[in-house]
Order: sequence, then C-alpha cells, then structure tokens
Amino acid sequence: MKRTSRLIRLTAIAVFLLSPLGKFSISANVHAQEKTPPALPTPEMQRLAKFYVGTWDYTETYPKSGAQNTGVYTSELGPGGNSLLNHFHSRGPAGESEGMLVMTWDANEKAYKEYVFGADFSGAFTLTGHWEGDTLVFRGELSAGAMKIALRNPAKLTAPGKMLSEQYSSANAAPESLLVRVEATRRP
Repeated sequence: MKRTSRLIRLTAIAVFLLSPLGKFSISANVHAQEKTPPALPTPEMQRLAKFYVGTWDYTETYPKSGAQNTGVYTSELGPGGNSLLNHFHSRGPAGESEGMLVMTWDANEKAYKEYVFGADFSGAFTLTGHWEGDTLVFRGELSAGAMKIALRNPAKLTAPGKMLSEQYSSANAAPESLLVRVEATRRP
C-alpha cells in the first residue's frame, strides 16, 4: 500500500511539473531567487554593433598577386544583441570566397571571440579580439601538421562609413606578411 501511495504522489508531482501551471510555478521561484542579470547587450557588444552592423560593399586586394575581388558583407545583431552575425561573399580573379563570422563578448576572458566558418573548410576556427585604441584587432593560431600559422586581423574606421581591414599571417614565427587588404563602404 505504501508503495502504491508513493507511486501516486510521484505521478502527481510529475504531472504538476509537466503541466503549464507547474512550469510557471518553478519558473517564478527560480526567477525570484536569481540575481538581476546584466543589461543586455553589454557595452562591449554595443560598441561592436556600432562598428560593424550594416551592409558593406568591399574590395579585397591581394598584394602578392595584385588580384582584386569585390563582395558584400552583411552584419546584423544576433539574439538579444549578445552576438553579431556576419555573412560575406566575394568574387573576382582571386576566386570566390564565402563565409560567416559570429562575434561575441566573453566576459570571463574580457575579450571578443570570433568564430569563423567558411565554404572552403569544415569546422570553425576561433580568434580573440581587443580594441587597441580605435582599431579592433583579432588574433588567432592555426596548426597544419608541424606548421603553426599565426593570424592578425586589425580593422578600423577610416572615415564615417569607411572601414579598412587587413589580414596578416606568419608561419612558424617568421615575420608576418599581408595576405589581403579589404576596403569597405557601408551602404546608407
């Protein structure tokens, strides 16, 4: 009898927890106990949004070959303004390039994180960013077998609605070289 009574109580509790009323009660109690979360988006994300959000027409120049591609870059706020979603696509003599970047603020590291996804590779690689004055600089490292490739990507506004971004690389601690220079203009 005790076992049956216990089973009925557990079933009643489960039904209550799974019902909309039960979820509301638990949710209300949890929210009442939580500290007030920080205002979102954070000031760091607000600064990043002012810098990037919009649609940009751009030209990529590859110094080694002199080739120039043109493309469009779109940056928009992610859920709650806690991230930026960036899509890019370019074409030209240097080939076609397409990808997506997701940027967010990591409060624990006190740094921006950028996750890069491309059409030419699987997975993603991560870069870490900081403001150096008015220039946002992302850095990261990739490994290709025994080769370690360091990347540095400074970006800055050169005038209202004008951005300059450059990508530098260095293999196995050699002096870095410029891979690509991107000049972008934000659409009105």
